[in-house]
Amino acid sequence: MWIETAAEASAKVEFRAPVDATALAEAERRLGRRLPSQLTALLMETDGIVDEYGTDAVWSLDRIVEKNLLFWSPDTFPGLYMPFDPLLFFGDNSGGDQFAFVLTPERPDIFVWDHENDSRLWAARELKDYLHRSLPADGDWWR
Repeated sequence: MWIETAAEASAKVEFRAPVDATALAEAERRLGRRLPSQLTALLMETDGIVDEYGTDAVWSLDRIVEKNLLFWSPDTFPGLYMPFDPLLFFGDNSGGDQFAFVLTPERPDIFVWDHENDSRLWAARELKDYLHRSLPADGDWWR
């Protein structure tokens, strides 16, 4: 379903081998949180999605874990940004802005974090909407 959804949005996307349930369980253990169900389903079909410009619209599972552990660490950006704990980052636009699910309160909406001004803007109503908006676009499509 997710590969077809991404291919509908853009014919110029790349897919990776899917992750297995063991890798997903280990990722959730390391994160100390469950991944959103839509993201889990996508990762079981493809370990990330790369758009036609080489941007990781959806990161690999390893990158999701590493980036979120970094952003959730209290020592990473002390006093520089609002807390990232309510967010689960999963992709970017290659310009520094990153896309995230909202974990607290849990909801399917996807927000973009602007690294220049620390704003968090609504970008899509759920993962399918995000793929249809982000994959065929270039630049700051959410503005």
